[in-house]
Amino acid sequence: MNIEEYYQTEGSTLSFTRQQASDFAKNVAGDFNPIHDIDSKRFCVPGDLLFSVMIHHYGLRQNMIFNFSGMVGDHVKLILPEPNSETEHLVLMDENEKKYLAMECNGNSTTNESLIESLTTHYVEFSSQAFPHIIVPLMSEQNVMINPDRPLIIYESMSLELDRLDIDGIDLELSNSTLQVKGKRGGLTLDYDLFSAGKKIGRGCKRMVLSGLREFDKTRMDEVTDTYNQRKKKFS
Repeated sequence: MNIEEYYQTEGSTLSFTRQQASDFAKNVAGDFNPIHDIDSKRFCVPGDLLFSVMIHHYGLRQNMIFNFSGMVGDHVKLILPEPNSETEHLVLMDENEKKYLAMECNGNSTTNESLIESLTTHYVEFSSQAFPHIIVPLMSEQNVMINPDRPLIIYESMSLELDRLDIDGIDLELSNSTLQVKGKRGGLTLDYDLFSAGKKIGRGCKRMVLSGLREFDKTRMDEVTDTYNQRKKKFS
C-alpha cells in the first residue's frame, strides 16, 4: 500500500478527494459502506485512512490513542500540527478550528517504513472484518440491530500498545469482542493482539458506536448483509 496515493498535502494542510477516500475504502480496507462512495450525499473519509496518514506523517509510537470527533468530507482542509519528537498530544482541526481527531502518544518512536506499512495494512484489513462477521452475531445475541434503512456505525476510537519497535512486520488477531447496549445506542469494542514472527508483542482496541438501535429482525438484517456482500462483489 502506497498511502500517499490516498491524500494530498499543500503546505501544512491535508485533504482528500472523494475518489481517493473511496479507493482506499474499497481497495485497501475492504470497506464497502455506501458513505464512502464518491456519489454519496453523506460521504465521509474512512477513519482508518486518517489513522494511516497520521502514523505515516508523524511516525509510530509505542503507545497511541486516536479519538475521532468529526466526519471528514472532501471539502475539508485539515491543519497538520508541526511534528515534534516529544509531542504527546496532537489535534487535527480544520481551518475553522473544528476538531476531527485527537492523537495521544508516548514511549519510543520509529519511522521504520516497513513496520508502519505492515501495521497500517494489517490493521485496516482487520478492521474491515467487523461487519458483518463480528457485529451481526453480537447484535443478534443482544436482540438489537442498527437501522436497516440507514445502517451507520461510527468510529469512536482506537488504541495500540507495542512492547517493542525493533521489528519489521506485524499481524493482528481478534482477542475479544463485546457490544454494550444502552437504550438506542450501543458501544462495540474489538480487542486485538499484535504479533511479530509468531510472538505476541502488543495489544490494541477499536471502539465504535451504533445508534438508532431497534429490536433484531433477522430477515431485515439478512437483507442488509446481502446488500453489503453484493456491493463487495461488485467492487472487488
